[in-house]
Amino acid sequence: MIKRYFVTLLLILFSSILFSACSSQPQLPQLSPDATILAFGDSLTYGSGVEKSESYPAALSRLTGFKVINAGVPGEVTDAGLSRLAGVLEEVQPSLMILCHGGNDLLRKQDMNKVEDNLRAMIGLAKQQGISVILIAVPRPGLLLSPPAFYAQIAKAMKVPFEADVLSDVLSKRSLKSDQIHPNREGYQMIAESIYKLMKERGLIR
Repeated sequence: MIKRYFVTLLLILFSSILFSACSSQPQLPQLSPDATILAFGDSLTYGSGVEKSESYPAALSRLTGFKVINAGVPGEVTDAGLSRLAGVLEEVQPSLMILCHGGNDLLRKQDMNKVEDNLRAMIGLAKQQGISVILIAVPRPGLLLSPPAFYAQIAKAMKVPFEADVLSDVLSKRSLKSDQIHPNREGYQMIAESIYKLMKERGLIR
């Protein structure tokens, strides 16, 4: 009886923390019907391991009905992403940027302070142009996948919504992967559905 009480108490506490974290994320302006979404990142955005039509940007386009530009470059680190971003923003003119970057830095054990600075700079570059941003947290490689704390810290400080768990969830399941570090079609679909849900929760779409 006492054990059941404490389990129930822990579940209530966990739910309260989760609700607080989700509700604290900022609302964003609703996208206009002709808006373009930019998916910016590395191989996880590009869709390595599947056909381009099965990547998460392609799946997100089908879910939302919006044009989603896939600007993923396999193998790219955040230094290169930051150098590339200004030109992509100028070319695409998006209303929303979905930023999923840092995986290759983590694999190569790059300086985490530099990775954080690069992500902040990319978000800042987009926001300076009035572009809404969603940040996708990338997990560290290892047996127990979880993202570095700086993803949540960046999102809170820069007031951008972020998806904390979907990549960790997908990449921890062999059935959702095409290889050791990339999702398969079902995995990319799951990522797209999580982003779609977050877009609805944050007011980007109705």
